Amino acid sequence: MKVSDCMRYAAGIDLGGTFVKLALISEDGSILFNDKLEIGVRASREDILETIGLAISMVSKEADLKDIQISGIGIGTPGIIFEGVVLGGADNLNGWSDVPLGAMFSEKFGLPVYVDNDANVMGIGEVVYGAARNCTDVIFITVGTGIGGAIVMNGQLYGGYKNRGGELGHITIDHKGIDCNCGGRGCLEAYASTSALIGQYAELSGKDAETIDGRYIVERFREGELSAVKAMQDHTDYLGHGIASFVNVFAPQKVVIGGGISEAGQFYIDMIKEATFRYALPDCATNTEVVAAILGNKAGCLGAASLVFRNGN
Repeated sequence: MKVSDCMRYAAGIDLGGTFVKLALISEDGSILFNDKLEIGVRASREDILETIGLAISMVSKEADLKDIQISGIGIGTPGIIFEGVVLGGADNLNGWSDVPLGAMFSEKFGLPVYVDNDANVMGIGEVVYGAARNCTDVIFITVGTGIGGAIVMNGQLYGGYKNRGGELGHITIDHKGIDCNCGGRGCLEAYASTSALIGQYAELSGKDAETIDGRYIVERFREGELSAVKAMQDHTDYLGHGIASFVNVFAPQKVVIGGGISEAGQFYIDMIKEATFRYALPDCATNTEVVAAILGNKAGCLGAASLVFRNGN
């Protein structure tokens, strides 16, 4: 029997705020087919479900064309997920609560379906196929409009009781700090997200925040513009404070930094790393590396597919 004959395959589905990404993925992480479908920012619950169904059908059709049997379906979605049900917490998707994704699509396609939070899925993707491959204890941080992440302990995703934890962006770094969108105050997200970086840079430079993105600030930083240098120094210092707390609690082998701004260059990771080890307890951090994520926009589909391979027989 050929080695390829033993290979398993899965549909990896990554639901975002405006697109559903889809892929046919082999157990070794090869992407045999991928595409994306637009859902739009005003899509209804029914529209989203229909698009996910279409995405799975597209992968199934491609598998049939390649004479491949799919072992299961993995789905990453915003929100709090427990036993295949989206309980809520996905504010950017209309009506996206009490959605039994697992049971719904398992019945429709006759395959096992595994569902988890999108940040968890990206994190496990980096563990199985990416920057934290062969690691058992990992903290994954994604820096974007907000801050999300995943905790992997002893090789398994950890989300707390009934998977309601793991909100890494909402640890408090200043108990008298600025208000956060979550309703709390002084959260890491309020100080260290890309949105917060843009806001601080706009304030320092006097420029309109609506015309600025993370890439623009990185370019100005590379040119030595003082406002950009100050904003980036503060941004990475805040991130370092937060990550040091995770290092002190979990002592991970790797902290993996994802999100668009993590692709700014090694200097960005180095700045976060320097701040992290300045604030973390040395005995806790002795085995920890801080690295950039490497899967980019493929992390969601790869991580979703890995749910099938890790949970299936």
